[in-house]
Amino acid sequence: MFLSLAGARPRASEVSASERRKWVEVFKACDEDRKGYLSREDFKVAIVMLFGYKPSKIEADSVMSSVDPNTSGISLEKFLNILKKKKEAQLYRNEIRHIFTAFDMHYRGFLTLEDFKRAFSRVAPKLPERTVLEVFREADQDSDGHVSFRDFEYAMNYGQAK
Repeated sequence: MFLSLAGARPRASEVSASERRKWVEVFKACDEDRKGYLSREDFKVAIVMLFGYKPSKIEADSVMSSVDPNTSGISLEKFLNILKKKKEAQLYRNEIRHIFTAFDMHYRGFLTLEDFKRAFSRVAPKLPERTVLEVFREADQDSDGHVSFRDFEYAMNYGQAK
């Protein structure tokens, strides 16, 4: 929805050699028994080391369900692919945050209809006000007259799926 107006696009990012080395080192550190793969618990520890949070049960289940049934865990290559996707998602989320902040000129942590009108008048001056109102209403999930970052992020991602 907003992506085409704001110019945001998820981009593939290359992993630097130093970043890749760090990821491999973490993999090796978490593969304590040198079995060549990470178990579910090893994976969780690795994510804590790299991203500073413990993966949810749903995230761990999702990763483990994609593991080859002939192995008991996540191979180095699979681990590196997972990390690359996580990095891309983080970069995309940061881009959405940047756009939200540009809309939030009063630094209130939410957007009003006036914020939308002001932003859209700059990026799409010929867009009818009615369209801006419809976009705002769609983004304002709980109809409280404010679009939180969560509402905004949902609307940005929803636009990608269409």
